[in-house]
Formats: sequence, structure tokens, C-alpha cells
Amino acid sequence: MKRTSTKKPASRGMRDEMRPEYDFSGGVRGKYAQRYRQGTNIVVLDPEVAAVFPDSTSVNDALRALLAIAKRTEERKRL
Repeated sequence: MKRTSTKKPASRGMRDEMRPEYDFSGGVRGKYAQRYRQGTNIVVLDPEVAAVFPDSTSVNDALRALLAIAKRTEERKRL
């Protein structure tokens, strides 16, 4: 059974116009961009690495363990 929409498709002119109630003339571009950057730290893992770590907790645990090893190695080099 073929589904048809009861809505009439918007004409090209209607799609290109913004409704009057959406007035962004007083808006400030990028107002919260700096705050967003400070609270966001996205890291994209390669697929083969992501397959080993099922969630962010496992990634963080592994990185913390690596940091602990690196600190011990650095301390041994100083002696």
C-alpha cells in the first residue's frame, strides 16, 4: 500500500523564507562558543582502538594506567 502525505509540498519561495516569529536580528553569532569549547573535549578514536574500548570509562581507565606507568618510568630515570 502506497503512503501519501496529506500535506501540500512547500513552494520554493516558502522554503527560502524565515517565518516572522523567528527573528534573530538581535542575536550575537558565537556568543557561547568559547564557553562550549571549554566544556567540551571530543576525541575520535580509530575504529580498531574503539573496538577494544566499549565506553568512555574504559578509555579513561586505560589512559590513567598509562599515565601512572609513565610517571614511574620518569621517576626511575631521575634516579
